[in-house]
Amino acid sequence: MASSKRSGTRLVAAAAFAIAPVVAFAQPAAAESFSHNFACSGDSPLGEQLFSYQQDSDVSAPSSVAAGDEFEVVIDPAVNTVPSEVNGYEVEQMQGMDLRLPIPDNSTHVSTRLEGGSNLGSAEPTVDVSDGIATLHVEGPIAGGAEFELPTVTATLQAGDSGVIETQLHGTSYSDPGLTFDADVSTVLGTVNVPTSCYPDPNPVLTTTEIS
Repeated sequence: MASSKRSGTRLVAAAAFAIAPVVAFAQPAAAESFSHNFACSGDSPLGEQLFSYQQDSDVSAPSSVAAGDEFEVVIDPAVNTVPSEVNGYEVEQMQGMDLRLPIPDNSTHVSTRLEGGSNLGSAEPTVDVSDGIATLHVEGPIAGGAEFELPTVTATLQAGDSGVIETQLHGTSYSDPGLTFDADVSTVLGTVNVPTSCYPDPNPVLTTTEIS
């Protein structure tokens, strides 16, 4: 019986040793912090309103992956605050936020999931992937001056045959925005709705994954 127990112990230890490298390899890559700056244009009855909007986040992805393998890109937004005023006008609330994240070249989208988030209104945030772009939608409303936190976005991608997979935010101009939302603003005309379009400026590469 003692010999049987020792044999069983050796088998368990051997199995644990075999699994350990796999578990270690599966650990997520270290996250890098970014401060995203958006150049924004609000379509106001009192004229175009130009302003900046910031959102910090931690972003991670593996530095390398085998061709055809699946891997995760994780974007974890930090707590943010809705501006209480823009260009001297009081922001009452904002709603209908869409943040666009392109599916990187040399990869195929497998799935996307959302986790967490706070003070985003009664409706659950959603993500839709279409035409190579994942769109995170937050209905709101979120009051002006209030803190909120967008959900963590985890995208599972499949690596292509070769090359480099780079992730960035979407958007190159006000007409090709990466972030849109509506803001209700107090003015001399009363409360007006201001549709707003923003693009990341600058728009650095967030993660780089080499297909090995």
